[in-house]
Amino acid sequence: MPTETEYRHHIHVRGNQMEMQHDSFVGQSALSEDLESKMRDSQARLLQLQSERDEIERQAREWEELNTKKKVFLSGQVEVTEKLGNAVTLIDRELLAMRKELHELEQCRQAFDNSLRKIGKYDPESWSRENLKLNLEKAISVIDYAAEEYEQAAYHFASMRSGEIFGHVKKGRKGGIHPDGGDFLAEMKSGLAFNLPIITLGALALAIYILK
Repeated sequence: MPTETEYRHHIHVRGNQMEMQHDSFVGQSALSEDLESKMRDSQARLLQLQSERDEIERQAREWEELNTKKKVFLSGQVEVTEKLGNAVTLIDRELLAMRKELHELEQCRQAFDNSLRKIGKYDPESWSRENLKLNLEKAISVIDYAAEEYEQAAYHFASMRSGEIFGHVKKGRKGGIHPDGGDFLAEMKSGLAFNLPIITLGALALAIYILK
């Protein structure tokens, strides 16, 4: 049997071994925890980097889309600006022509209305035999002149929107139609213009009266 001294020595050695095993376990545990902490930090950093990368890519796509839209705008700006600018110029010209035509139509309408009133004053039934010839000459002259002015108006407005109002242009009775139409408004203002259908009816009425 071991002596008491040997037994105590064995117990001491065994205690030292257990202490060394405990210290080794504690060291390994601390090392493991440190590694796990570093791994967690690394994973968190990786996640953060991935998030930053995703954000950078998102901003890059957004910037690319903005640049694409900018190019579309600049291209459309040039095209639409040119179209609108040309349209405004053409509209201004058209409005000017329309205002001019409207003004001339108003003058023409007033002249026609004056001629209607003048011709309406002639009443062959009320004329005596003594002044019939003179009055007929005056009336036919007024009608003839009014017809000529009507044809001038038809020619003047032939190329305008209101050209359909006057129908087809015919050759003038006295010297034809004035191609330039320069004195058209002045002649209209003088009241020497008339609606052709009414002129025709007036001429027929006079002819019938004469042939009675």
